[in-house]
Amino acid sequence: MIADTALLARAEALVAAFAAAGRRIATAESCTGGLVAGLLTAVPGSSAVLERGFVTYSNDAKSESLGVPTALIAAHGAVSQATARAMAEGALAHARADVAVAITGIAGPGGGSADKPVGLVHFGLALTGEPTRHLERRYGDLGRGEIRRLAVGDALGLLEGLVGPMPAP
Repeated sequence: MIADTALLARAEALVAAFAAAGRRIATAESCTGGLVAGLLTAVPGSSAVLERGFVTYSNDAKSESLGVPTALIAAHGAVSQATARAMAEGALAHARADVAVAITGIAGPGGGSADKPVGLVHFGLALTGEPTRHLERRYGDLGRGEIRRLAVGDALGLLEGLVGPMPAP
């Protein structure tokens, strides 16, 4: 992942922008397994920006570490808009950060269904004092590595959307 120079350049710009704004990030990752946090920490000075990263691959981890209600996962599934939002909100609640980005999806090669195919990824973006945002991507069955790489890029994109004016802490 870190060998992707374009993603690394974006991470460098994000770290610089968030550091300049005095903002801190938390991540909550399932299908990406910590790749967003890993990419951010590849950047010197990222300790001023990345407050913590949660890798919550299992449903139990989502509930225990982030407070995602088990009933919500049972009703909507681990890969859903509701779960992505709850993961982002839980990460924000359990961290000393201003923003949290969450990712849950089906990277394959198995695990997909007609309703939730391989390549479906949901993102949540929670900011202190703002409504939680959601993004859904259907990348298609492009292979596990490519789906995860694209998901990291979209998570960075959500954070890049905050580089302009952000609400006061």
